Amino acid sequence: MRQGRGDGFREFAEGRAGHLYRSACLLTSGDTHLAEDLVQETLGRMYVKWGRISRIDNPAAYAQAVLVRAFLTHRRRRSAGERPVGGFPEPGTAVAGGAATDPELRLTLLQALGRLPPKDRAVLVLRYWEDRSVEETADAMNVSPAAVRTRTTRALARLREQLGGSPAAFAEL
Repeated sequence: MRQGRGDGFREFAEGRAGHLYRSACLLTSGDTHLAEDLVQETLGRMYVKWGRISRIDNPAAYAQAVLVRAFLTHRRRRSAGERPVGGFPEPGTAVAGGAATDPELRLTLLQALGRLPPKDRAVLVLRYWEDRSVEETADAMNVSPAAVRTRTTRALARLREQLGGSPAAFAEL
């Protein structure tokens, strides 16, 4: 019986790891090493509780919530000594779900996201990259739907200030 649960988790992890990694890359503004660490931590936390998690309706959504919470927890632990480097992955490396048509545009957006506070970045990634509803985002971030709406409005305003206009031009990355 124990082997069956391990196989179920392995199947889940293999199927979701790529998606979790792409989301983590966005949350960390392109810091691939931290993104890998967050995915590993997310999958580790899920493995420990897999017996209970595997019975819920949507383990993938639960994994995304664990990832976001791991990211926010990491951002609060500033004593973690590691700092992102100034460079970005080589061209052709998938950072945000596929190859971009304009690498400079991708870098501009990643840099702008990186300058946002972690919670603002998380709400934008969940709402617009993950295409989640306000309620799903609120659940993932463990806040109220009103807080998500407020944070989204403020985060988009900050992003517009940084980009000098509408972020809609950057949506086709």
